[in-house]
Amino acid sequence: MNHLLTVADAVATHARLTPHKLGARDSRRRLSFAQWHERANRLANGLLGLGLQKGDRVALLAYNCVEWMELYAALARAGLVAVPINFRLTAPEIAYIAGHSEARAFIVQDELVDRVDPVRGELAVAEGACIAFGERVPAGWTAYESLLAAASAEPPAVQVLPADPCALMYTSGTTGRPKGAIRSHEGNTLIALATALEMGFTREDTALLVMPMCHANSLYFSHTFVHLGATCVIDDRKSFDPEALLATLASDKVTFTSLVPTHYIMMLGLPADTKAKYDVSAVEKLMISSAPARKDTKLAIMEFFRNGKLYELYGSTEAGWVTLLRPHEQFDRLGSVGREWAGSGAIRLLDPEGREVPDGEVGELFSRTPYVFDGYWKNPEKTSEALRGDWCSVGDMARRDADGYIHLVDRKSNMIISGGENVYPSEVEGVIGAHPKVKDVAVLGLPHEKWGEAVHAVVVLHAGLQAQEEEILDWCRSRMAGYKRPQSVRFIADEAMPRTATGKILHRVLREQLPKD
Repeated sequence: MNHLLTVADAVATHARLTPHKLGARDSRRRLSFAQWHERANRLANGLLGLGLQKGDRVALLAYNCVEWMELYAALARAGLVAVPINFRLTAPEIAYIAGHSEARAFIVQDELVDRVDPVRGELAVAEGACIAFGERVPAGWTAYESLLAAASAEPPAVQVLPADPCALMYTSGTTGRPKGAIRSHEGNTLIALATALEMGFTREDTALLVMPMCHANSLYFSHTFVHLGATCVIDDRKSFDPEALLATLASDKVTFTSLVPTHYIMMLGLPADTKAKYDVSAVEKLMISSAPARKDTKLAIMEFFRNGKLYELYGSTEAGWVTLLRPHEQFDRLGSVGREWAGSGAIRLLDPEGREVPDGEVGELFSRTPYVFDGYWKNPEKTSEALRGDWCSVGDMARRDADGYIHLVDRKSNMIISGGENVYPSEVEGVIGAHPKVKDVAVLGLPHEKWGEAVHAVVVLHAGLQAQEEEILDWCRSRMAGYKRPQSVRFIADEAMPRTATGKILHRVLREQLPKD
């Protein structure tokens, strides 16, 4: 196969079939499919006119906004590779991703330019390829709208193949440095088609995208609705507003949204008279993911969204969607992440020797999907760890029951999920461990009623030194994104830190030793 519909092709198709239909909107702009197609072509040509070539990487930094929809389509049309960067990251974290990906252009929302300006000198971007969009484009930056206005509206003559890379999705790793998962056009399109098949979406749907557009969740779901010719509404608020979300669900007659448990808890915790003001009867399907959901949360969701069906998924940036807990299984299989997603292939649970474990026993979860990633950018060692032939693992440990339902036992490398964001202890430990008073540190996720888990640090100080909790928290503030920073710090003696015979900290034992209050 030498051609498969990319997201740019899908936009072009619906620009012909339903040119005036609303394709995407946020609070500032509305984008018909015809406008979307034209602007994506102009941006693609504008970037190529700056000297970029097929396969070059383009770093993207923005809050949720409709421009993300233009960007993904434009880069696909030009054969360029999107490098979405989390807007919560600090300047050094942003510089690492842009540098590691060898980004040749950087497209930034005006409100986030100050995150990039301090590190611009470290970036190997093409001349004029630091591009800003918004109302206040600063001096020294190319204006996004000016670039589009000066470029041709005709599709550029670039052949994009199914196996060509579509995006480098950076995910944190156990080494403390993010890894760039290579996603192909073919992989992303197959996820979109499988999602539509499994969940029964149509062009009549309206999706509300709340999860960050730099995350795989919004990338995969947005592509699904673009391929169908449905409408995407982007929640572009800087922070989650539960009542505003209800208002959008009602006003746009939204039929689908994907949220993390924290979002649902905040929304359902609103006063009854506040919730009663909004008609959410159009909502037909709801997704909950990224963290375990309690039974009472699921019951409250289903009670409030009386016409909605609840789904729970498990997947990863690398493997795509792997399992799905379907609406009729929500309480019969509580605690499970379901069985294989439509088209997801197969699942194997393996012991350390690579042998499949019997039902009921814990093994490392490997999945074989038609939309698996193509490896980690410039990291063959980590690629070989994640891929065994056609099988992919991100290190999650799980068991399968007699009916084939998968139960996650331990998340990859003790990963913490706080408010839907992945936090890897080793990355936080590396920052705290650089403090001159710190001898050793372990970072854990502790249960939190609102965020699911809160980041907690256990610190051993060098002999004879003292420190206060606030001193460690201040150290972290300028060195890592807010969602990664510990919410609390506990100091213990060196001999109290549980370790293996080789000195490795036993995080699970340490967690059990902490006070339960």
